[in-house]
Amino acid sequence: MTSASDERRRTAVHAAVMFDGTDPVTIDDPVVLIEDGRIVAVTQGLASVPPDAMLLDLPGTTLIPGLVDPHVHLALDASADPVSALASRDDDEVVEAITSAGRAQLSAGVTTVRDLGDRGYLSLGLPPRPALPTVVSAGPPITIAGGHCHFLGGVAHGVDGVRAAVREHADRGVAVIKVIASGGTLTAGSDPRTDQFTPDELAALVDEAHRHGLPVTAHAHATTAIEAAVAAGVDGLEHCTFLTDDGVAAPDELLAEIVARRIAVSATLGLVPGPERARKTPEILKRNLAATFAIHRRLIADGAVYAVGTDAGISPEKPHGVLVQGLIALGMLGVTPAEALRRGTSVAAHICGLGDRKGRIAPGFDADLVAIDGDPLVDRASLRRPLAVLVAGRAIDRTV
Repeated sequence: MTSASDERRRTAVHAAVMFDGTDPVTIDDPVVLIEDGRIVAVTQGLASVPPDAMLLDLPGTTLIPGLVDPHVHLALDASADPVSALASRDDDEVVEAITSAGRAQLSAGVTTVRDLGDRGYLSLGLPPRPALPTVVSAGPPITIAGGHCHFLGGVAHGVDGVRAAVREHADRGVAVIKVIASGGTLTAGSDPRTDQFTPDELAALVDEAHRHGLPVTAHAHATTAIEAAVAAGVDGLEHCTFLTDDGVAAPDELLAEIVARRIAVSATLGLVPGPERARKTPEILKRNLAATFAIHRRLIADGAVYAVGTDAGISPEKPHGVLVQGLIALGMLGVTPAEALRRGTSVAAHICGLGDRKGRIAPGFDADLVAIDGDPLVDRASLRRPLAVLVAGRAIDRTV
């Protein structure tokens, strides 16, 4: 006889259609069998549900893998001035803000995030719980004194300084190193067209990170910073807007190297829809957006490893859980709905270093699932309508 505890560990999820995270061909009438938080089988038809499994029937829905956002800031609250709000909080209050942000991500169907900038490594100390997404943490980004995001505490200077900063991050248990290779728009006095580190410093940082088995992703708006980061051997590029003093420029050889070396490009797309929210995109990015988009279309067409990382938390237009808007926006870059969904699941999971357990509905993968009201492979906007979100096979309360 099956006990109640066994039934909770063995669950069958049934939907109308399933997208597995890789193949644009969907599966009709899918049944996903889950044990101990992992997917053990994918079958078809209610007749295939084992008699000892608890059935979660979601008729009329499309089952997709939990979404993955490779660029968020859980400690930032998406308020009008998130930097000042963060500065006003003690560590316990920051953890509360991180927890609230994580719940908002889950409610939107985002079950895995990569936090690319917290304060005091606070996103690393979160206890595992069903009410939070899986968090891949970078800790404080490594920057220069007075540079972009210096208020998060990851300031380093010189070759020895950046090596020491990487070692500290490794000792604290981060999963990725984020370096601020150019200025940014969130920090007063910072210019996104300006490089922050010398080529020697970047090369030393990447070398030290790789010695510790850690990938490096570089915040890089300036074309010169992108060139320096690529030359240093980074594994990923955030924003990648190719800014110069005169506008936007992307040398052919630089684009070819990004594609050939499989350097992951995380484009910070995604804004809340609706005219009620005033668009506060920084002017330098807004006036160059069309030119940057043209370069990103080329990267995608040439086969770059490319995903959407939202930068969630940095402004009211980028609240936590805005990833679906970024995936919808990929249509402007010529990406089909199916390909956008692949980039928001299996591709993004690969970028986060979790490609062997996240971003797919397949045996052996974590049972992070989202049931969508509609078919997101036909109607992009249906991604805004998640009806159920499962983390490790357990449906979360999306009203919390």
